Amino acid sequence: MPAAKPSDALAAARDARRMSSLLEISQALSGTLNLRAGVQRVLLILMRHHGVVRGMVTLLRDNELHVEAAEGFDDRAQGVRYKVGEGITGRVVESGKPIVVPRVSREPALLNRAARRTDSARQELSFICVPILLQRTPAGALGVDLRFKAERDYESSVKFFGIVSGMIAQALNVQRQLEEERRRLLDENTHLKQELRERYDFSNIIGTSGPTRQMYEQVAQVAQTNTTVLIRGESGTGKELIAHAIHYNSLRAKKPFVKVSCAALPDTLIESELFGYEKGAFTGAQARKKGRFELAEGGTLFLDEIGDINLSTQVKLLRVLQEREFERLGGTETVKVNVRMIAATNKDMEKAIADGTFREDLYYRLNVFTIFVPPLRERKADLLLLSDHFLEKFSREHGKVIKRISTPAIDMLMAYHWPGNVRELENALERAVLVCDSAVVHAHHLPPSLQTADSSNTVTRVSLKDAVAAYERDLIQDALKTTRGNRAKAARLLDTTERILNYKVRGHSIDVRRFKSSDMARRAVERRSDGTSAQAIE
Repeated sequence: MPAAKPSDALAAARDARRMSSLLEISQALSGTLNLRAGVQRVLLILMRHHGVVRGMVTLLRDNELHVEAAEGFDDRAQGVRYKVGEGITGRVVESGKPIVVPRVSREPALLNRAARRTDSARQELSFICVPILLQRTPAGALGVDLRFKAERDYESSVKFFGIVSGMIAQALNVQRQLEEERRRLLDENTHLKQELRERYDFSNIIGTSGPTRQMYEQVAQVAQTNTTVLIRGESGTGKELIAHAIHYNSLRAKKPFVKVSCAALPDTLIESELFGYEKGAFTGAQARKKGRFELAEGGTLFLDEIGDINLSTQVKLLRVLQEREFERLGGTETVKVNVRMIAATNKDMEKAIADGTFREDLYYRLNVFTIFVPPLRERKADLLLLSDHFLEKFSREHGKVIKRISTPAIDMLMAYHWPGNVRELENALERAVLVCDSAVVHAHHLPPSLQTADSSNTVTRVSLKDAVAAYERDLIQDALKTTRGNRAKAARLLDTTERILNYKVRGHSIDVRRFKSSDMARRAVERRSDGTSAQAIE
């Protein structure tokens, strides 16, 4: 077998060196999200293993070539700019094809704009410039200076540096996709924050009754401060909505709002959720995890149902409120936080203190500024506005055209005691919209719990005669409401005579005068005409 030629051995060694370098270049580019740092490492690899004296990567931005990374030049090279078509580099980007200059000293088109190091200024160099292509479109160029060798295989060198430029192009593509995704997320985040601010703006919260106005005044007073707030009220009254309103109308509105439902977390998890934990703190703790306090840094932490928190966690919570610092579970490092605390509960805190289930010192730390959210039965003046809002909301969501609520249905809503508060009212109106088969919600569309309640003066079982009479009474009242108490018009709507209508009105003991007050009719019948969307206290 004939011995291998020296040139073959050199070519094999060169190819092996190139393959090794390509692997190293791939690792350099994939090992960082900083494109400039990755490309800088690529140039150093080319200088170390492939006789590159100087190297430069330029990228196209705003129709100009900017230096992304350079090695072998002085610091002024970073400020160099090339126009597309200008010089060798500009021509490469313009044409999308590589250019080889075997002897730099004999090429007048080479601008040599970047200042060179003096220790390499006298030696003869070769210049190879290859385009960086993204989807077959030039996005920049890779240019390298090599020591001049008469026997150099320029075709092979161009292929190698072309592969390197292709790898740089892939890294550039990944970076641009990440930047685009980051911009999209930032825009979406800004948009969502604006939506939240608008949603929880005071002017968009429904309620004009005395207790509600008093609550608004308290929220307005405390929102612009960093004071700890304790929100108290029955379940379903809208404590979380008040917490949102405080945060999004405060100086911390652009920072996180983090909610923790203390009742939903078991005692064994509540501490790690609030304060986080270190790696190895317990079985399954594979890495450090930040707690809700750290996630809410600079913003607001809302502890819902704080009356359900266990005594051991109450001790640590007290320290955070006093010192603004804590240690993660299983750790010794002290973590300082700047967080505003808002807590809410539907429990009798004084009784919990007396029973020994809630620490008195923690209660006084939380009870700096207390807001009582009134139950719905204490602000019946808001019920019609809330009902109108929910009717509009669910009609739109379920694609129905429902214009109003009948008078008997309104009477039933007003008579009910609403133990579930606004949340129960919302559910009742959604059900009514779903089962309603006309443009008006009638009493029989409301949930059975309202129709059979003692406060609504109904019973579970009724005779056919009573049911027919009740339905006839509903129709007459509905017609009188539509005509503002005009009996002649109401009779025409019901396709009967005024004499018969008067007979029925007396028989059902209907007070026609109540429908003649335009003010009352507007409150009970008309939907708001301003078209604005409001958020109920729920």
